[in-house]
Amino acid sequence: MFAGIVIGRFEVLSVEARADSTRVVLSLDQAVSGLNLGASVAVNGVCLTAVSIDGPRVGFDVVRETLDCTTLSSLRVGQRVNIERSLRVGDEIGGHPVSGHVIGTARVRQVSAEGDRYRVALSLPETWLKYVFHKGFIAVDGCSLTVGELDASGITLNLIPETLRRTTLGDLKAGALVNIELDSTTVAIVDSVERALQRRDQNNG
Repeated sequence: MFAGIVIGRFEVLSVEARADSTRVVLSLDQAVSGLNLGASVAVNGVCLTAVSIDGPRVGFDVVRETLDCTTLSSLRVGQRVNIERSLRVGDEIGGHPVSGHVIGTARVRQVSAEGDRYRVALSLPETWLKYVFHKGFIAVDGCSLTVGELDASGITLNLIPETLRRTTLGDLKAGALVNIELDSTTVAIVDSVERALQRRDQNNG
């Protein structure tokens, strides 16, 4: 479990394609303190398991299914990624509960900056939009964000300077892909209501 509060941007040291997975090694620097083999780490919002630790060098195996539905398939050496350590009992949840189970990718359609105001517009598939609400939560590349605007094509996010400093979101350009995790509570409520309405209609029919 995560909170969507990224602790920083960390460098990709190597990317090695294997038979049915890809080994990614990151330099986690100060984030490696207390990290053990088998620990869960969110990398650009994707929950991965630490399979090797050599000082600050931490390796993760990314399986084909994850590569197919996330941006991790395009990782390159020298790239910076958003990192969050998993929550421990007693930790403050400053964002919103995030599982690290990315539903898929969304494309950046526009980025605009005016003074301290930085806005990123994303195109979302129509099937996702029923789970997204104005002022609701969404996780973008592992960052817990509030939906600023919502339209028929997607959403617009308003990013504060601290988010730009701490994460990779300030590097986004139009056309880029980002990992998306929807708010699981909203998904559960919407799906439950839809099933209830379908049963009612079937009974009435």
